[in-house]
Amino acid sequence: MDYHFQWAEMFSGEPARWMWEGFVTTMQISTISLSCAMILGIIICVMRMTPFKPLQWFSLAFTEFFRNTPLLVQIFFWYNASQFVIPDAINNWMNDLYYWFPGPFTAFGHEFVGEWMLFNVELITGIIALTVYTSAFIAEEIRAGIFSIPKNQLEASRAVGLSFLQGYRYVILPQALRIVIPPLISQALNLIKNSSLCMVIGVGEIMYQATQIESYHAIPFEAFSVALLIYLMISLCVSFCITMYNKHFMVQVMY
Repeated sequence: MDYHFQWAEMFSGEPARWMWEGFVTTMQISTISLSCAMILGIIICVMRMTPFKPLQWFSLAFTEFFRNTPLLVQIFFWYNASQFVIPDAINNWMNDLYYWFPGPFTAFGHEFVGEWMLFNVELITGIIALTVYTSAFIAEEIRAGIFSIPKNQLEASRAVGLSFLQGYRYVILPQALRIVIPPLISQALNLIKNSSLCMVIGVGEIMYQATQIESYHAIPFEAFSVALLIYLMISLCVSFCITMYNKHFMVQVMY
């Protein structure tokens, strides 16, 4: 097979612009989803630990359901089927939402002008799916961190006059979050990689743009190679953060 590589085309003009837009969208959807998943995960974890039984049952059902169903199915559910269970006001808001930050901006030595950061129904749907899916795993990671803390610390916080929620807020959660930071960073890495599944509903992230480049410019090897390298660089950066944190944490424990 006589294949002529065209790397120069990949880093100039339309392919470069599309790939940059995909990278921006991937980081955008990953950052927002991770922030929301952390908040929701902490809430679900606290509900699981509360002595109020209905909240325990709800949080248990939440984590078991979303951890044991495929993310791809959840993405299709939120995009196609959720309109039948979500209030009309929210559905109308999502359908009408279309926001962008126009250029110009510079990348790869070229200036690009256009709509490069979009908030639309596809992006919002992807954020919801990634948030709910990842929050179930984060809740379990935090719960494991809470179990590693002696129970008498919560009892001591209650003895000095703190309520149940105050004890978790000021005593338990700060310690648990520090312990589970490495697995939480791993969950962040998984979320970034899982964001590639959002291409199936039309979110213009890295894999979607690589597919577009392959279709319109017939350079599949170059397009998907660059996509792989981008994901690899993101993963290596996250892995480096995990390594540095572990070294720092071990030094703190020793002293």
